[in-house]
Amino acid sequence: MAADLTADAQLVVGFLNTFDVETGNDELTTQAAWESWSAARRLPSAGPLSTARAARHALRAAAADDGHADARRFAVDVLVGVIDGVPQTVVRDAAAAVLAAAARLTEAGRWSRVKLCASETCRWAFVDESRNRSRTWCSMAVCGNRAKARSFRARTHLP
Repeated sequence: MAADLTADAQLVVGFLNTFDVETGNDELTTQAAWESWSAARRLPSAGPLSTARAARHALRAAAADDGHADARRFAVDVLVGVIDGVPQTVVRDAAAAVLAAAARLTEAGRWSRVKLCASETCRWAFVDESRNRSRTWCSMAVCGNRAKARSFRARTHLP
């Protein structure tokens, strides 16, 4: 993946993982927390927390692509301009920056690699870098191992 797409993927996955299904921890509970998260990534002005949370919900639904989440429409204003002789997106706030990164991944044919862990208790976002895009779990050592162990126990259970 090109360096800029890698940065886009890391930004989007980091944003999606501001909510941890397993622990219930939500990093975006206050405007100050959202501003801090945005500043730590050198994004533009954070903008409203409600916009960030709605963007995260929409992107998690889009990444799930399996009926787990309520996929709905969500949009923010993103301008396109020529800056220093190069066409680029121009965003007003951090949520728009994340959505612009997701759009660039889509345009490059890389969005399908952004996935949520198949474990219902995890749902952690990750980038599937496998050759055939078949990765299912965030971590084979944790979620994948648990799923395979459950499957094995179910198959070998004696009546």
